[in-house]
Amino acid sequence: MRRISLIVLVLAALNCYAADQKLSVHWEELTGPDFITAIHQAQGVCLLPFGILEKHGPHLPIGTDLINVRWVSERAAEQSYAIVFPAYYFGQIAEARHQPGTISYSMHMQLDLLQETTDEMARNGCKKIIIVNGHGGNVHLLPFFAQAQLETYHDYVVYIYWPETEDLPGRPPLHSSNDQHAGESETSHTLISRPDLVHMDRANEESGADLHRQNLPSGTYTGIWWYARFPNHYSGNGAFATRALGEFDMKAWTDGIVNVIRAVKADNVSLQLQNQFYQESKDPLATKQ
Repeated sequence: MRRISLIVLVLAALNCYAADQKLSVHWEELTGPDFITAIHQAQGVCLLPFGILEKHGPHLPIGTDLINVRWVSERAAEQSYAIVFPAYYFGQIAEARHQPGTISYSMHMQLDLLQETTDEMARNGCKKIIIVNGHGGNVHLLPFFAQAQLETYHDYVVYIYWPETEDLPGRPPLHSSNDQHAGESETSHTLISRPDLVHMDRANEESGADLHRQNLPSGTYTGIWWYARFPNHYSGNGAFATRALGEFDMKAWTDGIVNVIRAVKADNVSLQLQNQFYQESKDPLATKQ
């Protein structure tokens, strides 16, 4: 009897121990059984931090965008549990094909791979997928992708999040008027996420000045606009970067993702409306006018 009681106590202790174990937020680090537990704990919410492989001036790593967006995504997921998808670099970067290290996939490959990725995430229980964008070149691609989800039935919802920290109160003032790529802000962010990869001594080795080589009416767009302005694939001056700015922005970015995760967990409307839309789309002549 005492032996049975001892076994029961040991099993109970092991169960408590297992329950107290903190699940990793990283998809790739979870075991199969733990993944099932993680999906339930995350309420089906998964993050897809979206970066790119491109030159970032002479002083930042080629993978800066993903390094930074994954850093904030991981910390947000630890505050409001969600599963973070592995490194995803497969976005729009045709404008940097002339620079070393750039990996630029075809338009169809980008969309097909992203669609199959979110489909596979959903097949594994991620019914609410938050794509956290870390690359400016994706600001048109990702909303288009989200809109394209209405073409065919999906049993999951895609959410896109692209933060804006520039006008937040209390943000340290910038020392540069031009700050779009590998400049003061992005360099400051990387000083927080991976300071070991930032080469501040090289920030002034190339110019990040706007060359203004196109003169077209406002509202006119061409794909060559970025190359016309910033052929060095550098916009701003990373030499002005500070940890204070980086800490402010990265905290604000993390807090923003936490708010999105919590809102998405509570969102019971989007999928319902999406399903209603799919149903009505089968016979638009029957839709109440």
